[in-house]
Amino acid sequence: MGLVAASGCNTFTSQGRNSQGVALFDRGQYQEALREFQEASYADPNNPDAYYNLGATHHQLGKLRNQPEDLAQAETCYRQCLDRNPNHRDCHRGLAVLLAEQGRTEEAFRSVQSWVDQQPTSAEPKIELARLHEEFGNRAAAKERLIEALTADPQNAREWTALGRIREQSGEYAQALANYQRSLEINSSQPEVAARVLALQSTLARQVPTPVPTAVPGGPTPTLASPPTSLR
Repeated sequence: MGLVAASGCNTFTSQGRNSQGVALFDRGQYQEALREFQEASYADPNNPDAYYNLGATHHQLGKLRNQPEDLAQAETCYRQCLDRNPNHRDCHRGLAVLLAEQGRTEEAFRSVQSWVDQQPTSAEPKIELARLHEEFGNRAAAKERLIEALTADPQNAREWTALGRIREQSGEYAQALANYQRSLEINSSQPEVAARVLALQSTLARQVPTPVPTAVPGGPTPTLASPPTSLR
């Protein structure tokens, strides 16, 4: 679960508290991190990152200690963050994960779909909705949402990477490779994507085309598989 260190609209004091809280969280000192994030929210009550970080920390504590109170507080903080920044990507993600973990799957999908509806021309909500579909095993719906996202913003590396991952999982290796390569063209600083490119290039190089059977004189005419009706 990622935290947000700072945002440009924060006051200096809030930024400092937030950054200290992130460092404490990374060391597993969650109670101390909570105090810093709380101070950050006091210093700047309009700072969405402070509320997101509070939510993420309560979320982590709730899972570690199996405390419903922490999980309820996490949801409250996530929603306070979205009140201040309705397009906070990490917060939308955190809230959807929290709801899904509690078995509130329909609420999780409605939450992200609402963001999609509010920002119909933005790619980010569609990427997160695709991610949720993928995590629930619906690759077809995930692929549809990613293609919609690409229509909105074809220069988003995250979209191409996500689409490549789904196509790789579906066995569409050549198309997955092309998607990963496009992602790297947009953002070359993706070592994991570069590794997938190398792996897929190796896989495709090992694949040997199946020879077309030939008719034996006087024998039956071989039956060939029908060609695909469309390419993807």
